[in-house]
Amino acid sequence: MIDRVTELVREVARTIVLPRWRRLSDAEVEEKTPGDLVTVADQESERALTAGLTALLPGSTVVGEEAVAADPSVLHRLDGGGPVWIVDPVDGTNNFAAGKRPFAVMVALVRDGEPAAGWILDVPGDRMVVAEAGSGAYVDGMRLKTRADDPDAAALTGSIARNYFPDDLRAGIDANASRLGRVTGGHHCAGYEYPSVATDEQQFAVFWRILPWDHTPGSLILREAGGAVLHLDGSAYHPTDSERGLLIAANHDIWHTVRGTLLPP
Repeated sequence: MIDRVTELVREVARTIVLPRWRRLSDAEVEEKTPGDLVTVADQESERALTAGLTALLPGSTVVGEEAVAADPSVLHRLDGGGPVWIVDPVDGTNNFAAGKRPFAVMVALVRDGEPAAGWILDVPGDRMVVAEAGSGAYVDGMRLKTRADDPDAAALTGSIARNYFPDDLRAGIDANASRLGRVTGGHHCAGYEYPSVATDEQQFAVFWRILPWDHTPGSLILREAGGAVLHLDGSAYHPTDSERGLLIAANHDIWHTVRGTLLPP
């Protein structure tokens, strides 16, 4: 199953997504909500992934970003006990539509409400990161392990996606972010942020809005690599969570360092 989904994701990216990068016409880009774009590549990618994934696992259902945009009740499929595929057909659509990097295709398999497997393909970089619950995480077939040490806060690099944060929480984070080594505004692509923490390109990332297609694949990958994926109050993340704030880090010690620095007691 892992290899067959990997092949499917690569095929969809190669035949549907990549050929339209930097070749989209104005008619092939729409605005779902202010500032939130969808392209013909998103729509066609999701249709192809939905057909392929349900064929691989008969009886499964799909929660796709574009399907939920068209019918929000699709999200309730995550409340059931059967196998559910979560699909982000093009993660980082605004980057993709602008002809920029990064963007990714992401898939997760959820069983009984818990992530069982996850796939993230960096499309322009052709890098595949995969994880299966209890079996570890792998990047292009090589075992992936996060760093184990906890440097001083001033030595940490990470990103904070400030959009959607409540004003009071954003103000507190902004007041303390300078105590960390280097903080960016993020790359507008969760499919980039999670692998970059796992590979030590950065050591943490902070989000507020946590839609399942953006975070379910990466959360499993990072945990299987040894990282921490927890809400700001320290509770565990689940695919049905939405706006509660999420801090991901290379390990639990770094998680506590970042959390204590940004939101001290």
